[in-house]
Amino acid sequence: MSVLELERYLTQRARWPARGRHILARYTDETVFVYQAYRPSIAESAVREQRLGGGGFSFDRMSWVKPNFLWMMYRSGWAQKEGQERVLSLEVTRAAFDAWLAAAVHSSYVAEVYGDRPSWDRAVKRSTVRLQWDPDHDPSGNPQERRAIQLGLRGASLRELGEGALVSVTDVTELVHAQHANVRKDTIESLETPLERVYPVRDPVVAARLGVD
Repeated sequence: MSVLELERYLTQRARWPARGRHILARYTDETVFVYQAYRPSIAESAVREQRLGGGGFSFDRMSWVKPNFLWMMYRSGWAQKEGQERVLSLEVTRAAFDAWLAAAVHSSYVAEVYGDRPSWDRAVKRSTVRLQWDPDHDPSGNPQERRAIQLGLRGASLRELGEGALVSVTDVTELVHAQHANVRKDTIESLETPLERVYPVRDPVVAARLGVD
């Protein structure tokens, strides 16, 4: 497990692309960090066991993970929404993450990728990974021109997230609450978030199908 490195949000914002589809993530040479918010029983089990599956977690449904910290903050309301009171940083292998990107099928029909709707329908049924691009959001929840990615995992891919691909599980809820205070007090200049860079999708075929810029 690598040390959580933080940087001022305003410093990072100046470096990030302002628009387009980009995978912003915290990553190393070997691993990528994705985020998910759970109710306390699931989070406590995951941290204790260093795997998913306990505390009421279900492998029979789809679970959406986000590599972008602020996107997770928007979705969970900075860990204020019911059932999302605990935010976990899930460190997974880059090999697994790249495989999920390669297998991902858009959650909505994209004609230039799938040709026709029946082909997309078949791809959806075969794949255990969904892909969705949504407007990224700033710390206050305002939509941005830049798009953020989230991946929906089910079946074998979700099992891989919960067990085989998982390197470490860290509860970052305390960090979330501490930094949310800067948002509430309108002291954005003091806001620090995990250090994130544009994640490279090295396979040009996969990059083109995902639509990354």
